[in-house]
Amino acid sequence: MTKDRPDAPAPVQHRDQTAKQSTGALRPESARSEIDAFLNQVRSLAPARESGRRGRLIFALDATMSRQPTWDAACKLQADMFREAGAIGGLDVQLIYFRGLTECRASQWVSQPENLGRLMERIDCRGGHTQIGKILGHARKESQGLKVQALVFVGDAMEEAIDDLCASAGELGLTGVPAFMFQEGDDAVTERAFREIARLSRGAYCRFSPGAAHELAELLRAAAAYAAGGMKALSDLSARHGSGAAKLLKQMS
Repeated sequence: MTKDRPDAPAPVQHRDQTAKQSTGALRPESARSEIDAFLNQVRSLAPARESGRRGRLIFALDATMSRQPTWDAACKLQADMFREAGAIGGLDVQLIYFRGLTECRASQWVSQPENLGRLMERIDCRGGHTQIGKILGHARKESQGLKVQALVFVGDAMEEAIDDLCASAGELGLTGVPAFMFQEGDDAVTERAFREIARLSRGAYCRFSPGAAHELAELLRAAAAYAAGGMKALSDLSARHGSGAAKLLKQMS
């Protein structure tokens, strides 16, 4: 896709444009009391969605080269999010992705699955480093304008400084935007980072097997239910034997 198309995702600006390598370990001096303070503030925030408003969900994906098969699957599965949310109250979705060395772009908000599908079909995956910090910062900034109910991130790697990501996740949590971090594969460093981001933002972490589209579909349906109807909708979906909803609900209750 080209930059001059009117509906092309716009670049996401971030103060740190350089991908940083991580050792995968949190610094010992990271104060647990400060983290707990973040969580205590988040617990007192308002409900996920105001009555009468459509839910808003940021759908973020790693579009580096290894992600092409999962990107193609997500193109097909994204309509499931709209269908699940439609029965609850509706959903607006913003696509954001990163690829290459510095490219990170966000689309306009869309309310129809076919529009999001067309956007995704025009994007191809390219080699590069992860830029998760930019996504967290963008989600926080976006929610300051009009409330965002949830951030969903799908990826298989983490190549940034974990402490920086944790700080951004804590800031995101203070705005009341939970991050649902869905990891493909079993990389241990990625898992630790994703779990911390989810915990600090009051979201949830789940892992799915490479190529397991049905597992990802269940997780996306659950995230959409939460964005459209909050914890009640997530609980209702879990009661209907939604495996993804049960996983999210267990961590968020």
